[in-house]
Amino acid sequence: MLDQKGKEIQQNLVKWYLKEKRDLPWRHTTDPYHIWISEVMLQQTRVDTVIPYYNRFTKAFPTMHDLANAEEEELLKLWEGLGYYSRARNLQQGVKEVIELYDAKVPNTREQISAIRGIGPYTAGAILSIAYGVPEHAVDGNVMRVLSRLYAIEEDIAKPKTKKIFENLIMIIIDKEDPSSFNQGVMELGATICTPGKPKCLLCPVREQCAAFEQGKTDSLPIKSKKSKVKKITYNGYMLKRSDGKWLVEQREEGLLAKLWQYPLIETNQTNWADLYGITWLEVEKVGEVTHLFSHLKWEIEVFVGKVEVKDAEKFAGRWVTEEELNQLPLPVPIQKMRNLAE
Repeated sequence: MLDQKGKEIQQNLVKWYLKEKRDLPWRHTTDPYHIWISEVMLQQTRVDTVIPYYNRFTKAFPTMHDLANAEEEELLKLWEGLGYYSRARNLQQGVKEVIELYDAKVPNTREQISAIRGIGPYTAGAILSIAYGVPEHAVDGNVMRVLSRLYAIEEDIAKPKTKKIFENLIMIIIDKEDPSSFNQGVMELGATICTPGKPKCLLCPVREQCAAFEQGKTDSLPIKSKKSKVKKITYNGYMLKRSDGKWLVEQREEGLLAKLWQYPLIETNQTNWADLYGITWLEVEKVGEVTHLFSHLKWEIEVFVGKVEVKDAEKFAGRWVTEEELNQLPLPVPIQKMRNLAE
């Protein structure tokens, strides 16, 4: 049951959002396909980073059929640098399912949309509320942070079961007349005002309704248990060129960064690896080090640049590419860092 506090949060938040919202490209459309793209890109990624990717992606694949028919390498190249590449593959697969099952019309019910590949509870709620005006919850870390402060909820938001508390709360206080502005308002508040570090409480449109502000708990909420320790992997990364100026690259087969291209990355405890590639060293030197942090592990790479020749053509593992061909391949961020270091 919506109480007076809920009504005030609802009204103040929607009013503030409509007046103060940032001008973002996906806020100029209610096309569920484009909303879907934006929400997938925004997972684990900052808004400023997503904007140019979203613009390029929607220009390259303006319709679901365009994306469904795209080659995977083209798809990954447009996603290059965004990380979490399974998002791109799942998006393409999900679009194919919508085309096949729903005649290229994104479903407008939670039950149907949630069955599509790559669409979880948050993305489903975001598409339904923003594109279709359906009052459905869209709860992510930003939303849980805002609500935990507004209602002084002291449950650990790192625990999956806690999410249900916030989903139920949203369904009580959501603006049934304008669920799009309400849900986006909560997200906007979490991104710009009710931030993880020091929230800008004096600028908050719902400060008067905030229990954490009243109780002096804004710095201690939400409660979130720490993640497990990040695993570290050390590599030697080899940017190797043969006499005709072509670079040695290989495609990752499975797991992290699957189907992306890289220079040979060899774990530092591995020896005699050059024999596996059928190559012989001519001149190789270390040019520096790069690090890259994923959500669950950290890569530390010592970068070497050098010249090699093929010793055993039948044994050769990899592919030789020109600089121009290399520019067309989808490369993960650690490999881009290696290139920048060697320039």
